[in-house]
Amino acid sequence: MSDEQEQRLQKAAALRERGIDPYGGRFERTLSFHAIQENYREHPLIPAPVHAVAGRMIALRRFGKAAFAHLQDISGRLQVYFKRDTLGPEGFDLFEHLDVGDHIGAEGILFRTKTQELTLAVQHLTLLAKALRPLPEKWHGLTDIALRYRMRYVDLIVNPEVRAVFIQRSRIIDTLRRLLQTHQFLEVETPMMHPIAGGAAARPFITHHNAMGRDLYLRIAPELYLKRLMVGGLERVFEINRNFRNEGVSTVHHPEFTMLEFYMAYANYVDMMSLTETLISEVAQQVLGHMQWEDQGRRIDLTPPWQRISYLAAIAQHYQVDPSDLSDAGKVSKILAHAGLSPPRDQALYQQVNLLFEAGVEPQLSGPVFVCDYPTAISPLAKRQPGHLELTERFELYIAGREIANGFSELNDPVDQRERFEAQAKKHALGDLECHAVDEDYLCALEYGMPPAAGCGIGIDRLVMLLSGQASIRDVILFPQMKPVSGAPADAEAEI
Repeated sequence: MSDEQEQRLQKAAALRERGIDPYGGRFERTLSFHAIQENYREHPLIPAPVHAVAGRMIALRRFGKAAFAHLQDISGRLQVYFKRDTLGPEGFDLFEHLDVGDHIGAEGILFRTKTQELTLAVQHLTLLAKALRPLPEKWHGLTDIALRYRMRYVDLIVNPEVRAVFIQRSRIIDTLRRLLQTHQFLEVETPMMHPIAGGAAARPFITHHNAMGRDLYLRIAPELYLKRLMVGGLERVFEINRNFRNEGVSTVHHPEFTMLEFYMAYANYVDMMSLTETLISEVAQQVLGHMQWEDQGRRIDLTPPWQRISYLAAIAQHYQVDPSDLSDAGKVSKILAHAGLSPPRDQALYQQVNLLFEAGVEPQLSGPVFVCDYPTAISPLAKRQPGHLELTERFELYIAGREIANGFSELNDPVDQRERFEAQAKKHALGDLECHAVDEDYLCALEYGMPPAAGCGIGIDRLVMLLSGQASIRDVILFPQMKPVSGAPADAEAEI
């Protein structure tokens, strides 16, 4: 324990001896700090307005029998003024036991200083919570990003721009929800623990239910349950919730992430592209107030309509080959070698082609652009294209080189779906942990008849990254997963 922590503990003990609880209760505020600043920006302050405010003290300047401090709430900051003659001996004695970081309630009158700063002259003071640890004095200058992620609660206190990102995140999600509801979509909740992993190609987290005596899987995606609901007659559904994938961490990947998935009966992937375009462009306009900006050196313009290109054509164009070459294993091997890519020996042709896409095409997609018509081999839940059974009615949306959304016309043929599930199960048996077992219950649901439909999943974290200008997914997740470190939080190492 540091000397300053010891001093703060002693102050808390001294207050208790005086009958003052260092951790008070309810305090009724009249206005937020932002509202006060806005309401009295041009106000003459005659008569002087009386207000009750509360917040964390983040700066303090003492002048003997008087002091100025800045309080902070979620909306902003306000200067307050303490004076012994105004507070009285008991009130000023309480003030003498305060430190930067404490939560206080203050009642008093507003005035302007000689520099015209709006200030509250405190007439009555209440201690609401004593901070036993000091705030870091040079937090803004820290380069230890990992420590900021581990101690997000401190990061939020001292970095207003970090708070702004997460306030904006909330607005983005709220806007998406309202827009979907205006399109007659019903918000639903589906299970987080699944008896069979499925809904996407990814490695699952496994847990165990003791009472049932069975393993369960944290959900990779809600897709198969949402489509069960369409079988049941819920024609337009959406869910905003967490998915879990037991895979690597990067600037755009996190094992626990938020997805919006929405499904619309009697529609196809063309309809879903149009709706996705509308949703994202409208969110940008409502949250940011515009659709054009610079992002990491790229010019972003979300003004509809957005570009649409073929998956195979995009690969062929990037590597300057004929699209037919991508169905020839020998030619694909040569393209890979020329690009300096070395896939595993046993990798299937479709996986090699997808490696070409991910390594060369994807980073160049400034977008917004819909990449369409993916091969059936990498789209196990998408409907085949009539007359082109090797392709599906599927799209992925790319903006600023990142995949933002994935959608398709849903496969509702139970016979075709069974064949694809069984093919996936064979790959799983051969060691592919991203492929999964046959979901008999889902097939049973399809056999009752699912209407033609289209669905889409939008990565909320990546969308927030885009709209808030953040370079890492950890900057838009309040408490990102980190490698464990030994010692107290304040001594956390800088290792990620």
